[in-house]
Amino acid sequence: MEIAFIVRNFPCLSETFILNQITGLIDRGHLVDIYADNPRDDTTVHADIERYDLINHTYYFHHGNTFETMPKNMFVRIIKAMALIITNFHKGPMSLLRSLNIFRFGKEVVTLNLLYKTIVFLNRKSYDVVHCHFGPKGISGAMLKDIGAIKGKVVTTFHGGDMTKFIKKNGVDVYEHLFEKGDAFLPISDRWKNELIRLGCNERKIMVHRMGIDTNKFSLSQRTPKNTGGLQILSVARLIEKKGIQYSIQAVARVLREHPNIEYKIAGDGPLRKDLEKLVRGLNIANNVKLCGWKSQEEIVELMKDADILLAPSVTGEDGDQEGIPVILMEALSQGLPVISTQHSGIPELIQDGESGFLLPERDVDGLVEKLKYLIMHQDIWPQMGQAGRKYVEGNYDINRLNDKLIDIYQRVLNNKPTEN
Repeated sequence: MEIAFIVRNFPCLSETFILNQITGLIDRGHLVDIYADNPRDDTTVHADIERYDLINHTYYFHHGNTFETMPKNMFVRIIKAMALIITNFHKGPMSLLRSLNIFRFGKEVVTLNLLYKTIVFLNRKSYDVVHCHFGPKGISGAMLKDIGAIKGKVVTTFHGGDMTKFIKKNGVDVYEHLFEKGDAFLPISDRWKNELIRLGCNERKIMVHRMGIDTNKFSLSQRTPKNTGGLQILSVARLIEKKGIQYSIQAVARVLREHPNIEYKIAGDGPLRKDLEKLVRGLNIANNVKLCGWKSQEEIVELMKDADILLAPSVTGEDGDQEGIPVILMEALSQGLPVISTQHSGIPELIQDGESGFLLPERDVDGLVEKLKYLIMHQDIWPQMGQAGRKYVEGNYDINRLNDKLIDIYQRVLNNKPTEN
């Protein structure tokens, strides 16, 4: 199959779940191209980007100096659009004319977004499947299919913010056109499946398809107390509100009063970094709590090998933003780490409360303190928790099984068969 992925930014270090799908499909002999708005300005890049030569298979709508790239300046954008229409009209006259239908596509026409995206696809091959990650990209895919710029089946994966923050901002009917034109919808959790149905999506087009990890890359390590008596706690997250890192810092500060040998490492970067550093200094715990910045996948694996407990206190943002199911939780469980997280979004579909970790209400600092102390005082249960977590991830979140399932979904969609839930 020839498959196009439409994504927000690429490469993006925090979205390894998309990368794992892309490389898995390539490993299975399929041809994959990637369409993105921009590259993410990350300081490090996943090794698979170079290993699979993915940059040479990535096309940008808003980045670079190619003739079809959309300029930021609106006047220049309009002048360039006229030239592009003239030079590309023979490739798809009806698609280009439809991309200017302001009554049907509104803002996407006013900004000329749809026109420029149309031209990008007219200058590429046709695809069997166009897989859009996140609902807004599915909207773009549906528009491009509607005007004839793409011919393949449009498949959309819904993750988290696209089911919460985006809908809160744009209204409950924002996906109406996508539901009409899209061919399959793949929420990453049962929670989002139920929400899609509530929003009016045809249930026969919906199939829960979880994000996953390559469990072969993560070795189960039995967690035992260290001879030094110290204890390592780890969080890996983009430093934004919905990750809830401020609450884990507050909890660790309180636990340190009784257990001063704790070291808490926070791997990740983001707009809240300065605020979190200020919080650490204000709590006078800078000797024990370290904000480590972005780390590569290989570095994160090493951090997890040294860790004893993983904290992921996800919360719903003030703007309604929510997680999907954080991949870092899958990676931690597969390595045998006991985890403490929250009853947030699809996380309860991954963590078996009391078996592989603990789940708490959002923003429950008292609960975080209680469970941290419990794990510190009951280190004999770490191996049992680790084995339970590994087993569950292998059975439900292994990327190799999931990628085989994804190909089966594509085949069903291409053959116009309803999805199987």
